Amino acid sequence: MSIVVGVDPAHRSASALHLAAMFARSTGTDLLVAAIVPPAWPTTAGGADAEWRGYTRENADSALDHAAAVLGGSVSAEFLLHEAPSARRGLVELAEQREASLIVVGSAGDGQQGRIALGSASDTLLHASPVPVAIAPRGYRAEADTRVSRVTAAYRGTGASADLVFGAAGLAASVDADLRVASFAVVPRDSGTSGAGLDAEAAIADTWAADVEKHAASLVRQVAELEDAPEVSEVAVGRGETWESALADIGWEPGEVLVVGSSTLGPIARVFLGSHAAKILRHSPVPVVVVPHGLVGRERD
Repeated sequence: MSIVVGVDPAHRSASALHLAAMFARSTGTDLLVAAIVPPAWPTTAGGADAEWRGYTRENADSALDHAAAVLGGSVSAEFLLHEAPSARRGLVELAEQREASLIVVGSAGDGQQGRIALGSASDTLLHASPVPVAIAPRGYRAEADTRVSRVTAAYRGTGASADLVFGAAGLAASVDADLRVASFAVVPRDSGTSGAGLDAEAAIADTWAADVEKHAASLVRQVAELEDAPEVSEVAVGRGETWESALADIGWEPGEVLVVGSSTLGPIARVFLGSHAAKILRHSPVPVVVVPHGLVGRERD
């Protein structure tokens, strides 16, 4: 088993490497750091192709050298240049070949500092990966001895998100971290046309939050009965006028990761972010692990 980390030959970033190293330290798993380059054209393509391949491979080698410098031998890692038509396909191929438990990538270079932004490669990867994908916020850093401290499961009160809680419990146990179950209630100030309308929205949110907390507490009791149960720190409901304020409302600690599930509309064993998960991902202040739909259910069978 290994953790596959994708590095972009065209963009030097340490965020994914810091996140992957934290997971490696927490699980005792080796890293496979990969730079994906396009396959060579037939030799009949001429010298232009040879020049282009030389350029892309030089950039890839440089990216791998940068990755080695960032990791600095703090975790066991293999560095690999892998040929594939796209970064998505290359990372999925390596995950399948090495029976990886996780793929780790960084955010798009033009995203907001401290937040997650999907680029074209990471977006398509989320729709194709057979294993969970961890995404580091832009500029993410972790100290050399940091381990995963807490795993927060995003719970919506549905059957699918209940399965996700058990999956997050398994992740928390594997890294010897606490588990937290969290839900988010967003009531925009302009959601009602009058004060009464806003009060009604808030009352609905309060009722929903109470119901979710009740169901989450029941799940926590079931988690406690698992053979390898993690410590459950709390059930939290974040409230706010925006997704950003709702996520900030529950507080976060160093070394924490947030787990979200794919939409139940997605293909079995493939990630497909629903609008709820996508909003959480974009506004999360901590790394997010996206779990493919169907994967958790199979693990509990």
